[in-house]
Amino acid sequence: MSIFAYGRVSRSDQSTENQRLEIESAGYAVDYWYADEGVSGKVSAMQRPQFAKMLGQIRDGETLVVSKLDRIGRDAMDVAATVKMLKERKIEVIVLQLGKLDLTSPAGKLMMTMLAAVAEMERDLLVERTHAGLARAKAEGKTLGRTPKTTPEQQVKMKADYAKGETVSALAREYKVSRATVLSIVNAEKAAA
Repeated sequence: MSIFAYGRVSRSDQSTENQRLEIESAGYAVDYWYADEGVSGKVSAMQRPQFAKMLGQIRDGETLVVSKLDRIGRDAMDVAATVKMLKERKIEVIVLQLGKLDLTSPAGKLMMTMLAAVAEMERDLLVERTHAGLARAKAEGKTLGRTPKTTPEQQVKMKADYAKGETVSALAREYKVSRATVLSIVNAEKAAA
């Protein structure tokens, strides 16, 4: 029977290589490696391209190894549904984070449910803290979002030059910004009305 391993990272500038090395260092001779790079943990397991491809290749009775529980699913329900589907196919699911515990066993199912619920709660708390921080910053009068590429004075001059017949492309070159930026500035009054 073959050993399948799966890794996932959220950003495309990250690599799953450390996850693969961790699995191999734990003594697993990986026959098939699948990795979704640049795929958010918010995407359910079945909607991840490489995870779905792996499910099409892994046979009943084989083994799937992941480094951490959150590689399998986005929340407790997604993890539980994925592991249940794998269990029905008699695929052993090993999560190194849990000490090589098989998630399809009764003890593994209990541990998975508890850890997935804790991970989901941590994610919810992070979102809550982020929203609270944004609200506090807004209340303190801080400007949220990107720093404007032009000063208010430049924007006034840009609008005046545009009104005099200057082209969007010429203004973009002059102020070293994109045409879209120029258009958003010169059309700001239209959008507000």
